[in-house]
Amino acid sequence: MSSILVKRIRLRLRPLDMETGRHIVVLHERDSQQLGHMPGSRIRIGANGREYVMIANVSGRLVEPGELGTFIEATEILGLKQGAEVEVSLAPQPASISAIKKKLRGESLSAEEIGTIVRDIVSNNLTTTELTAFIVAQYTRGMSMEEIVALTRHMVETGEKLEFDTKPILDVHSIGGVPGNKYALLTVPIVSAAGLKVPKTSSRAITSAAGTADVMEVLAPVDLSLEEIKRIVNRVGAVLAWGGAVRLAPADDIIIQVERHLGIDPRCQLLASVMSKKLAVGADRVVIDIPTGLGAKVCTREEARELAHDFIELARRVDVQMEVAVTYGGQPVGYAVGPALEAKEALEALKGEGPGSLIEKATSLAGLMLELGEVAPPGLGKQMAKDILRSGRALEQLRKIIEAQGGDPKIDSGDLPIGQYKQVIESPASGYVKRVYNERINAIARAAGAPIDKGAGVRILLKEGRKVERGEPLVEIYAEHENKLDEAIAVAKQNFPVLIEGMLLEKLAHRPHLE
Repeated sequence: MSSILVKRIRLRLRPLDMETGRHIVVLHERDSQQLGHMPGSRIRIGANGREYVMIANVSGRLVEPGELGTFIEATEILGLKQGAEVEVSLAPQPASISAIKKKLRGESLSAEEIGTIVRDIVSNNLTTTELTAFIVAQYTRGMSMEEIVALTRHMVETGEKLEFDTKPILDVHSIGGVPGNKYALLTVPIVSAAGLKVPKTSSRAITSAAGTADVMEVLAPVDLSLEEIKRIVNRVGAVLAWGGAVRLAPADDIIIQVERHLGIDPRCQLLASVMSKKLAVGADRVVIDIPTGLGAKVCTREEARELAHDFIELARRVDVQMEVAVTYGGQPVGYAVGPALEAKEALEALKGEGPGSLIEKATSLAGLMLELGEVAPPGLGKQMAKDILRSGRALEQLRKIIEAQGGDPKIDSGDLPIGQYKQVIESPASGYVKRVYNERINAIARAAGAPIDKGAGVRILLKEGRKVERGEPLVEIYAEHENKLDEAIAVAKQNFPVLIEGMLLEKLAHRPHLE
């Protein structure tokens, strides 16, 4: 019987003070050649009686011959100090590669094949190129509902999960794409004030000016552990936490980072992403918000209905009760865009002083949740939500959540610091506001420093349908740094954020030639 001789070499560990987001190491080019290693392929590292598979790059400068450079994530998982010896050998290509190729050909994957891919993603066992290939395959080839169900379940199984002793557990999610979408800071307190449990975990902004976690962080810490989230929900009924601080469906977080770079969001992955996060927090009754309109992720009602039907079918198959709301997403929600500006507007709305579009959206979604949670009769949830808001109970509930998360429960809208540098954008002509461009508002707010600079952002002064005179203020830009304000002004000049039109939209004529 013949045996295959595996080439092994011993290398000294050299920690590298740099984060990569992956388990990546560096070989010197001489050691790479000795192993027969190809740059970017995998190696097996033996340390402390265990073996780890990691992706290895090659350099002639970062490390010396005989050294293994380990970036921060790899150093942490190996748990070894500088100079420690490890045994290195080539690692075989993961089995998930053949499954990814199969999906690229347009073939269906079995539940086990999908599980193999998800496990390799969570283990950081796929290169960025291989992960990109999987996402592109999802985007171009799609997935059947059976595949989406398997993807959802495996994403939940490979992460941590919250479990509560009582039911129902409510949750709400907006697919986003609309600036100023701060509804959760009203909806979650309203619903939990009615006695329902809402373990709301949210993302930080990646391409927008503020995610729910960025806005809530202005009021209280959002970087909570799984144990803290459970304790707070059991104590006050709800939480508004950052999902990235815990390993809830961790494959999704890795996939999202690549999706953002590619600028694509495969529908099958969107469905699995949202549902896996809801299952991971123990939710059994969920409301989904699909903002729809020009400038939103979903542009047409027809497309929104198709996505809604997919969500409902997926929910049925994983035993979750669901309501889907198609909401207007053609312009920002409310007037404020940016973490502190949005937190300020949310507090004002909870005091009954906020914009109608925000209150309408928040109470509509809260109403659906109250009905799903069976504390409001069918058709009367929205009225109950408005009553809770008007009574002040929702504001009181948010203050309890803020305190439970380590913030100041007495904080008021006037206490929130807004960027000290300000510029007003005036109307270039008289007429009517025809359109407020979502993507341009986001771009201006991000150029001003949002979401990293909490006080940066944009305040919209006039929205669609409003009459405006030439020179009248349209938009205010706020920044914490003067150079950031200059950047935001430049972005606004290049792509003006508001379309102004007169009552005369177009002129057509027929003028016969006169002899």
